[in-house]
Amino acid sequence: MRTRTTAAALIATALLVLTACESTDDTGPTKPDTTAEHTSGQPKQDTDSPEADTETPTEDDKADTAKLPNLVGKDLQAAQDEAQAAGFYVLDDQDASGQNRLQILDRNWTVCNQDPAPGTHPTDTLVTLFAVKDDESC
Repeated sequence: MRTRTTAAALIATALLVLTACESTDDTGPTKPDTTAEHTSGQPKQDTDSPEADTETPTEDDKADTAKLPNLVGKDLQAAQDEAQAAGFYVLDDQDASGQNRLQILDRNWTVCNQDPAPGTHPTDTLVTLFAVKDDESC
């Protein structure tokens, strides 16, 4: 028993030492140097001024959009799964009865309403599903 305790203590110490060795120093040799020198002979332009920001937004800068399906009438779990499959991951569910109950078992709830409505939206849009228990009406 004493050997096991000693071995466990040595393993814990070794893990602690290994995790302590991870550097959080941003100046290490593995970090690229992000400072740039101006060597063109031209006067350096102030990049903070609005005139210097002439880049047009690229496709990557635009928010991704997707078609949010109609989730009304589906069980809450299936509606959440379908929203995520469509690319919407910022989800909220609310008790449509106004009683502020928590949806513990999502499969036991039916979606009565959704916000936003079905259609094309940015994928980072908050999708709120309003639901009632299966044995209740909307």
